[in-house]
Amino acid sequence: MTPATPQAESPIPAKRWTYVIPVAVVMYMLAFLDRSNVSVVLPYMDGDLSLTASDEGMVTGIFFLGYVFLQIPGAILAQRWSARKTVLILMVAWGFAAMACGLVQTKEQFYVARFVLGLFEGGVWPAVLILLASWFPLRERARANALWMACLPISSIIMAPLSGLMLDHSDWRWVLVLQGFPPLVWAVVWWFAVADHPSQARWISRREAEHVERSLAADEAAKPSAGSGSYLDAIKQKSVLVLIGIYFFWITGFYGFTLWLPSVIKTLTHDGSSTEVGLLSAIPFTVALIVMVANAMWSDRTGKRRQAVAVPLVVSIVALLLGQAVEGGVLQMLLLCVTAGALYAPYGPFWAIPGGVLRIEVIAVAMGLINALGNLGGYVGPYLVGWLTESSGTSVTGFGALAGFLFVAVLLVLFGLRPSAEATTTAPLTEPAGEVLVEEKR
Repeated sequence: MTPATPQAESPIPAKRWTYVIPVAVVMYMLAFLDRSNVSVVLPYMDGDLSLTASDEGMVTGIFFLGYVFLQIPGAILAQRWSARKTVLILMVAWGFAAMACGLVQTKEQFYVARFVLGLFEGGVWPAVLILLASWFPLRERARANALWMACLPISSIIMAPLSGLMLDHSDWRWVLVLQGFPPLVWAVVWWFAVADHPSQARWISRREAEHVERSLAADEAAKPSAGSGSYLDAIKQKSVLVLIGIYFFWITGFYGFTLWLPSVIKTLTHDGSSTEVGLLSAIPFTVALIVMVANAMWSDRTGKRRQAVAVPLVVSIVALLLGQAVEGGVLQMLLLCVTAGALYAPYGPFWAIPGGVLRIEVIAVAMGLINALGNLGGYVGPYLVGWLTESSGTSVTGFGALAGFLFVAVLLVLFGLRPSAEATTTAPLTEPAGEVLVEEKR
């Protein structure tokens, strides 16, 4: 009698893709809305607060000065205490700060309100990255990062037209106040839907939780030693310093472009209505969403993190410069779409790199440092564009400077990061998002 053939075990569910990611996406969509809605509002303030072009650059950029302070504390709290609780507290705080932006009476008050908004939003990004690192192994980390970070273009796709429509029926103050309220509501959803680790979630199966924890343990075992495991070890590592530099120069170009995009489109439409500008502003971000997810999937499949960061940045430089040299609304709009897609594309692969080279003992402070210091570019970019535009009378000089910053980022990726930064991310991909994994019978 022939022996019975062993049957494959039942599939392991992948519920984390449909529970963790969507809740985090909506949460950060609201954060990004409260951060960037000022770019839609500024062209329609009709002289309120008497803001010059330099002042407008300061209003958009000062957010990122406040953004620095809670990056490392937020990351450490998320790792040592609770990412879930850290984000909840910050969500409520930034909601009130966002509403305060609509109540200001002077430009100085506007500066302070935007600074405080940046302060409370600052700890959210690294805290969520720590959360995702507890739910998704390295071989799927770029996709998890990109699907979460898709909240950035999605927010612009939905909220730019919404802000424009609201501006057509109310003034800018009501827009800022009303858009600060949703985080207070979503905080309740976040509290009941999110868990810090698979073992703490009620909705996940025991088999899926054990699979994730085994995979994460294997990832950690494959990484080099982190020295003493102190936070100073993260600062000493060359890869962290290079990643800070890359992020700073990239983010300078990124926010310098995205926060001035509605003003550029308003010019292209010959001062069209706020609804029209909002709808047109959504087109580049739709392209960005598609390119961003596709690039992350390619990065996870091939393990080529450096190329997935450098190539899009090169494309953004070319498109940014061509956009200043061509005439015609359609062609300029096309180049805006290419630039947006290329600037968003590196997000997933870039944030997969720290988890591939750093051990869990130092990754929290490392990601906090990268995001804190790198996001200072969010202050430099908008202010630089505003100041150069006001000084020269044309946006060409400002966007030319942004291209220079992006070029430095490319050089740092190609010559500052070693191929070993990709070494732990090249495991074959076996579990696409939304599908199931059949565990090999032992």
